[in-house]
Amino acid sequence: MGSGSVAPHLLDTHVWIWLVNGGPERVQPGAAEGIRRAAAASALAISAISVWEVAMLESNGRLQLQMDCLEWVAEATRRAGLRVVPLSPEIAVASTRLPGVLQGDPSDRIIAATARHENAILVTRDRALLGYAQQGYVRALEA
Repeated sequence: MGSGSVAPHLLDTHVWIWLVNGGPERVQPGAAEGIRRAAAASALAISAISVWEVAMLESNGRLQLQMDCLEWVAEATRRAGLRVVPLSPEIAVASTRLPGVLQGDPSDRIIAATARHENAILVTRDRALLGYAQQGYVRALEA
């Protein structure tokens, strides 16, 4: 990475929702600045599993959207200036072979594997993912 380049940032699902629905004030200032810089450099992304998580939250009534879910996803990715990283075979397999210990949600494993695959800084407030970063296997920024 050159001195003027910005590291890619991968948003955890809740951070993406906060940015779109709640505004950046829900995110800690340091993380918000990293997100702004990454967005300006076209280096901001989410994992495809985050789209699935939003759809599940909406279908279970845990997330209220003001429009059709697929329209919300399209608008939310466009407005946040991010790209969706597809769930490739490499990421899917890597999520089952992560080094260290990452307990819990399979979606977290896919998000961690995506961050590792993209060499991205994971922006999250998830304790399990932050703990995984403390083990040194993924870079993270606490949201």
